[in-house]
Amino acid sequence: MNGRDGVQNLLSDLLADLQNITVLWQVGVLAACLLCAWQVSRTLRARLHAAQTNGGNAEATVKLSVGGFNRLVFPLTALALVYVGHWVLHHFYPVHLLKISIALLFALALVRIVVYLLRQAFNPSGLMRQWERAIVWTVWIGLALHISGLLPDLTEFLEQIGFQFGRQRISLLNILQAALSVGATLLLALWGARLIERRLMRAHGLDPNLRAVFSKLAKSVLVVLAVLIALPLVGIDLTVLSVFGGALGVGIGLGLQKIAANYLSGFIILLDHSISLGALVTIDNRYGEVTKLTGRYIVVKGLDGTEALIPNESVVSSTVINHSYSDRRARVDVPIQVSYQSDVELALRLMIDAANAHARVIQDPKPAAVLKEFADSGINLELFVWIDDPENGKGNLRSELNLEIWRAFQANRIDIPFPQREVRIISGSISPPPA
Repeated sequence: MNGRDGVQNLLSDLLADLQNITVLWQVGVLAACLLCAWQVSRTLRARLHAAQTNGGNAEATVKLSVGGFNRLVFPLTALALVYVGHWVLHHFYPVHLLKISIALLFALALVRIVVYLLRQAFNPSGLMRQWERAIVWTVWIGLALHISGLLPDLTEFLEQIGFQFGRQRISLLNILQAALSVGATLLLALWGARLIERRLMRAHGLDPNLRAVFSKLAKSVLVVLAVLIALPLVGIDLTVLSVFGGALGVGIGLGLQKIAANYLSGFIILLDHSISLGALVTIDNRYGEVTKLTGRYIVVKGLDGTEALIPNESVVSSTVINHSYSDRRARVDVPIQVSYQSDVELALRLMIDAANAHARVIQDPKPAAVLKEFADSGINLELFVWIDDPENGKGNLRSELNLEIWRAFQANRIDIPFPQREVRIISGSISPPPA
């Protein structure tokens, strides 16, 4: 009750100060502190932006610093300046307005640092924005309860609601404190894992699959450490984890084996280098580029823009055609038919010339044109070319080569036949059909 009385006295003193002309000193000090904090924040933001522009290899680190300072430098600077102004002014005038301003600035800094950590730990999404709003409302409601003096009564009410669990009594307040502690440690762990992942992804000398493995291992280890640190902070014995571990083992054996198999298969895929980021694969008649490797599935993006999420277990247990496993070069076949009256040798040379003139066709192996077979309507020829960028598609290349070959054939009077049939009618008497 003393805390509530103190807050109520603070509010009544603030109301009294507002009726006195000396409150202008507090308003002036507060305005000057906020103006100086804004100027300091603006100057640091400009310098960090310039460092980010000329950062080179340290671009990601500078970007991280910019994101942190933009959200924290203003409230922290204002908080420090207002605290100094409060210390100086309280020798001469009442400073109740500055006391409340200090509490508000501290809450603002707390909100911004938690929101910043959330944005660094998780990918931006609609759910992320909802969590941000929930955190902001929670902090400001807690501050309002503290200023109004209702927080001690609410804490006492939550402490009275509870139940007995063995020899230990668990109250609603303990549960909220445990959730807050675990959430805070998990947030720090995920933020640290995100920093490690970014650092690993910039290590171009390390294999991409190993980078993904190390980032996932670091995330798992940090999350486990966060739980092990948070539980003792709220008075929960770690021996309860043995019961949880047994229940988890039974759950995996009964209904979670698919999920466990997908995660284990994900580590197998990363370690055996069978599939890597950027690989061109065909899995279950789905052809495309591997754009993402997660613990549960891989993402295969087709040439038409569609993305298929294929579970890791299916990748391990089924046949996978990796078109770029040891070599990214791919062959493109262009069949064509000419008439029997055409110069076949000239047609073959024109096909090779059209291939050599195309920018995407490589010279190792060199383009080749062959006479495939003698068909009913004409002579079947085929052009073989190699490319080193199959992710850009084969159909558009085949179309461009066909168009160039058509132009060359037209200029050299080489005909492309169409199906023809000769019908011969033999004259003679036709006997009547039998009765």
